[in-house]
Amino acid sequence: MAENVIEVHDLVKRYGEGEVATYALGGLSMIVRKGEFVAIMGPSGSGKSTLMNILGCLDRPTSGSYRLDGIEVGKLNRSELAVVRNEKVGFIFQSYNLLSRLTALQNVLLPMMYDVRNQNRNGSHEAHAQMLLDSVGLGNRLHHFPNQLSGGQQQRVAIARALANDPAIILADEPTGNLDSKSSQELMTLLKLLHHQGATIVMVTHGADLAGQAERILHVSDGQIVDNAIREEEIAP
Repeated sequence: MAENVIEVHDLVKRYGEGEVATYALGGLSMIVRKGEFVAIMGPSGSGKSTLMNILGCLDRPTSGSYRLDGIEVGKLNRSELAVVRNEKVGFIFQSYNLLSRLTALQNVLLPMMYDVRNQNRNGSHEAHAQMLLDSVGLGNRLHHFPNQLSGGQQQRVAIARALANDPAIILADEPTGNLDSKSSQELMTLLKLLHHQGATIVMVTHGADLAGQAERILHVSDGQIVDNAIREEEIAP
């Protein structure tokens, strides 16, 4: 893994052409180092979601450079981009994005099925998925379907799924948005524990209290990073 997991330089995302062109990102640059926990904040329409989609290889910039774990993403075709997305990025969404017809165990297994590196994993995929679910406190919910789990439990399944392929980075987009305050804090405690275990995390949030639990806060406005606040104190898991 590269020392800088994310390197973004002069990233531009334009929609439309000519006089009707609008810019979601206007020359944004940022670096996320291995093992960092970074929160991204900004008002609606600031470019946060566009940035996260590009970082997660779900969208392409109009111009600029993006290197993910040493790979120049802009030079990849669609198939190569899909491989990098599956191998390098673990997603945690506000709405969980679990498949309702699959159990917790099956949801965590899913990304492993598309990762050729896992063909040589010691032990079965299922054993690895069970270990991940146990690590997020759901070892006794392996065969429950999403509608049999609380919101907090569904998000824990999503975290286990995000970790399935040992990603270079975890992208969390408003991960507590559908949770009550107790479940939100439990989730943040889990994310901080993962961070202290070495995970690299980028989280978008509207909550200043949640962002304040990250290691560094990037404020985005009008498609640019306007502030980069680093917390000096140690963050306990």
